[in-house]
Amino acid sequence: MEGKQTSVFENGLIWFGAGVSIAEILTGTYFAPLGFPKGLLAILLGHVIGCGMLFAAGLIGAKTRKSAMETAKMSFGQKGSLLFSILNILQLVGWTAIMIYDGALAADSILSVGNGNWCLVIGVLIILWILIGIENLGKVNTVSMTALFILTVILCFVIFGEGSPAAISAEGMTFGAAVELSVAMPLSWLPLISDYTREAKEPVKATAVSAVVYGLVSCWMYVIGMGAAIFTGKSDIAQIMVKAGLGTAGLLIIVFSTVTTTFLDAYSAGVSSEAVSTKCKGKWFAVAAAVVGTVAAIFFPITDITDFLYLIGSVFAPMIAIQIADFFLLKKDMSHQASNIRNLAIWFVGFIVYRGLMRVDIIVGNTLPDMIITILICTSAAKIPRTRPLT
Repeated sequence: MEGKQTSVFENGLIWFGAGVSIAEILTGTYFAPLGFPKGLLAILLGHVIGCGMLFAAGLIGAKTRKSAMETAKMSFGQKGSLLFSILNILQLVGWTAIMIYDGALAADSILSVGNGNWCLVIGVLIILWILIGIENLGKVNTVSMTALFILTVILCFVIFGEGSPAAISAEGMTFGAAVELSVAMPLSWLPLISDYTREAKEPVKATAVSAVVYGLVSCWMYVIGMGAAIFTGKSDIAQIMVKAGLGTAGLLIIVFSTVTTTFLDAYSAGVSSEAVSTKCKGKWFAVAAAVVGTVAAIFFPITDITDFLYLIGSVFAPMIAIQIADFFLLKKDMSHQASNIRNLAIWFVGFIVYRGLMRVDIIVGNTLPDMIITILICTSAAKIPRTRPLT
């Protein structure tokens, strides 16, 4: 699915679209019990951590000109990386279903034509985006992103113009859990950012712009969600839009933000399929992922994604930690090997450590400590002489 090289501006537009999403706004509503100042601090701290990792992951793909799952071969070998390619495809199809479901539910509360019908509309638009192709989306994205930007600014004025905060129950997540939930969203993009930075004309600049733009927009979405819960006492963004007279405009925000975000998930499922087998045609696999996601959204309602976010973190945080250690610190490339058992074992340890850290309330969340531990294990293991080649 390789195309022409993308500009820094085009990469920025892609990641602006990734950040504007109903799922991020809904996640932001969970921060309300912390209060606005403390909630904002948790959002900013989590995104600094998450987007720092996002930049590192994207830079590996940008410098090597490889897709995300192709870069995984550099640490885990040709066959060893298949585990992550398959897990990535599954999580991307899962994300596709979640995003379509959330978007359809919100759209239906503004214009009631049936949740299933909205799932079909959004699914068809995602497929259209895929068929247009990422290399031809420049003008389409410019128009849609400009409209989304204007409408989202209006939404901010509506929410924060409510005045005094509504009464919010103090019972809720701890600050550390809030930071982790803030890290989780940029972390969910780690296994696919290289699918886009690999085609950048200016690799470092495009990767930096991608991470910064996504981080800023994602924080904005979280703050909208948190603000909605604090200042209006409601977490139903669609109903807030209707109340403010943003019926049609609100509908556009919901539908197009869902399409521009979910398109990346389906597209990257196609790219990851090519890492599993050269016989796979990425574009058509992406279309299939969109179809499966649409069907799943219609028949399997998905209401709470926090456990899903934590599962993604536990799988991909140690994976990218090993890649960061190998690429930036150890300068190693093991893509010529069938599989790297040592790194696979280190990944499993990192996975277990992450799940264990979920039981501990750490002020910076679980991801950063887990990645530091995994990187330390990886660099320490590299100093141990091998008695025989790894298979």
